[in-house]
This record gives sequence, C-alpha cells and structure tokens, in this order.
Amino acid sequence: MNRRMFLGASMATGLSYSSLAATAAEIAKGPVRRVALIGAGWYGKIDLFRLIQIAPVEVVALCDVDSDMLSDAADMVANRQKSGRRPKLYADYKKLLKDNKLDLVLIATPDHWHAMPMIDAVKAGCDVYVQKPTGIDVVESQAMLAAARKYDRVVQVGTQRRSTPHLMEAKEKIVDAGLLGEIAHAEVCCYYHMRNRSNPADSKAPANLDYQMWTGPAPMRPYNELCHPRGWRAFMEYSNGIVGDMCVHMLDTVRWMLGLGWPTSIVSQGGILVDKNAKANTTDTQTACFDFNDLQVVWQHRAWGHSPDPKYPWAAFLYGNKGTLKLSVNSFDFIPRNNNEQKKPIHRDCVMELEEYPEDKTEKDLERHVAPAVRTHMLDFLNSVTNRSKPVADIEQGHISTVSCLLANISQQLGGRSLQWNPETHQIINDSEANDLLNRPYRAPWVHPTPDNI
Repeated sequence: MNRRMFLGASMATGLSYSSLAATAAEIAKGPVRRVALIGAGWYGKIDLFRLIQIAPVEVVALCDVDSDMLSDAADMVANRQKSGRRPKLYADYKKLLKDNKLDLVLIATPDHWHAMPMIDAVKAGCDVYVQKPTGIDVVESQAMLAAARKYDRVVQVGTQRRSTPHLMEAKEKIVDAGLLGEIAHAEVCCYYHMRNRSNPADSKAPANLDYQMWTGPAPMRPYNELCHPRGWRAFMEYSNGIVGDMCVHMLDTVRWMLGLGWPTSIVSQGGILVDKNAKANTTDTQTACFDFNDLQVVWQHRAWGHSPDPKYPWAAFLYGNKGTLKLSVNSFDFIPRNNNEQKKPIHRDCVMELEEYPEDKTEKDLERHVAPAVRTHMLDFLNSVTNRSKPVADIEQGHISTVSCLLANISQQLGGRSLQWNPETHQIINDSEANDLLNRPYRAPWVHPTPDNI
C-alpha cells in the first residue's frame, strides 16, 4: 500500500487553472437557477453573494433561526440580485424545502447543523454547496456521503483552497510539473490567536434567536453570548475546534495537491495548556500526525505565541528533495534546492479582483482575499451541476478530510492514542472505546442520520 491508497477513481479533478476564464463565460450564459440559503449569517452571505456575482440565479428563499439576521440578509439579497426581489423567509429549513422548487441549496449553518439540512436537500432533489467540515461526527459525515450518492446529487464542500486561483497555479506549475521532486513530508499549521479568551457569564438568549432550534441536535448548554453570532466555535458542542475549522482546510489542500486518499493512522496530542481561564472548551494547543505510509502530514496549532514563519501563519508546507513549496490563502513561495534545474524561486500573491467585482470593496465582513476562491469554487460547483460530474471538493473528498480531522480529535481526547483507520469498514481497528466516539448522541427529538436511515 502507498500514500495513494483507497483513492482510486473517486478523486475529483475539478477545473484547471487555465480553463477558468472559459468556464466563467459559459456559466454566465447558463440557465437561471433557483437558489435557497440555509444559515444566513456571516459566511452564508459570503458564499451566496459570490454565487450571485458569477451566475444567473434567483435567490427565492432564506432560512435562519435568528429573525433579525434573516431579515437583514433578505434586504441585502434584494439589493444584490438582478431581479431585485426579496426572498421568502423561513425559520424552519424543512418548510423551506417543502414550499419551494429549488435547483441549488447553500448551507452555512454552525457545524452541528450541517448534516440534516444537506441530507434533506438532496432528498428534495437539490444540488448542494455545504460548508466544511462535513459533519460534527464521523457517522454524520458518512451519512452525508451516502445520501449524495443515493439521491444522485452534486454536493460541493466549502474547502475552497482547491479553487484558490494562485494555489491552483502552484499545483499545476510546480507540484504536477515535478519541480519539488520526491515529496515525503508535509506540514500544516495555524498560529492565529483565534480561540476566544473571554469568560462572559451565561445569560438569557435574545428574543430574536430561537435558541432551542439553534441548539438542535447538539447537547444543550446555557445560552452564552459567545455562541451567537460567529462565536460558537469556542465550544466542542457545536464544532470540532481549531482542528475541525482550520486543519481541515490545509490537510485537504495537501491531499488535493498530492492526490492523497485516506491516512492509515492518526495520532494527536494537546489540550488547553495556556488559556485555562477562558470559557472556550476547545484546545489552544494541538499536534496531529496523519500517516499516509510513505508520507506524513503533521499539523500544529497554537492560539498563543508567535508563528515560526510570520508570512505563513496558516499554511501548508510541502517538502521535496528538489525544493520546498509554501502555501497560504495569501500567497505561495517555491524555494528550489541548489541541485534543482529550476534555480529561480517563484512567488505569487493572491489577486483579489476588486476592480472586476467592485462590490467586494464595501461588503461588510467580507474576507476579500477569499472572495476569488469562493467564486471559483462556485464556478466548479455549477460546472459539475451542468455536466452531472463530481466537483473538485466532492462530498467524498470533504468526507475524507473531515473524518481525518475528527479522528485526530478522538485521538487527543483519548490521551494521544494512535488510531489505525479502516476506510472500508469505517471503523478504528481493534479499539472499541474509540469506535464509540464515532457517533455523537443526538438530543431528542432529533434522530442521528446514518448511512442506513437516510
């Protein structure tokens, strides 16, 4: 077995760097598709507005359990979409799916609410763009993959590094061209100080938020202002911490760059080592190793201290015998070794496309450097919808990257135990205690999806 094991024909190739302009022109001339967004907060609007920029769509419905956020999003959509219409508003995504004939559904809820809307959307005949990570636990993610295949729908996961133009160029012109030589090690990291350090008291949920529905299948915690909006990643009840948020992106980048399938084993250690007084219950320090037999990918995050490479605080590093490739959302750097025929370093920066899309200059809370990646990811998604093909971040690819990160968290939870993974059975080999953690109990009355009950 080698590092490409279990990948086979499931690999999604996506658009090529050189084909982007032609694909964009084709999509712009395509049919008007009816769209709904479930989860109308920060990243939901980023995703939706990028879709509006590149394709003829009509946003017919929005869903959120925060009535103020929902109404504000509807006003913004009416201002941004060509028809000027205000979409219909829903607090219950099931009613949204029942009431409307839709082509596309975008899902940008907190992580613990990804699985059920995605599964119900493909059952309703929709193609889906769902934010990463796929599921809050391994069985959720497995059920999402099974549903996409059972109902024959296109599902793109929001791991948009696969569609980041300068990273697409790096893959084609450096990795695929062989400039790195033999690659036997990769590192991925995040040194952002992104873990919340505050400790606010629990309080009553605001009147505009249906907190029972917001919590949904997750364990019920007292409401805390950190939860909403945007702070829910402070809690493992709703997320999988920095590993589930940031590692999944960079691990997925390495897998895509190198054509990797499943790791054969995963081990992780860490904990709350510095910010012990914060309300957050996610790790502030964690290391993980994903073993692909003849290649290891090592993750490190610290939500404190300095980054070893200030220009690459959230990054992937590929090490070959002919050179090193540094990759981030902002740039890439190829550094050749002396014995490499390609002797000149290569540097590229992200091109933000602000003149082509001037609304990016003023859009509130937009990550401008990410906007081109989201647009390209939407192009890839729509191209696959048109051709009924697998997108570059097909649900299977998102599932592999997500589950790998979930297994790292399980290893850390079990004190750093090495987990041997069998992707065919979706079980950890000879470890019943670890296997018990693959499926997190749902809060009643919600029923946990599995590959058998979809």
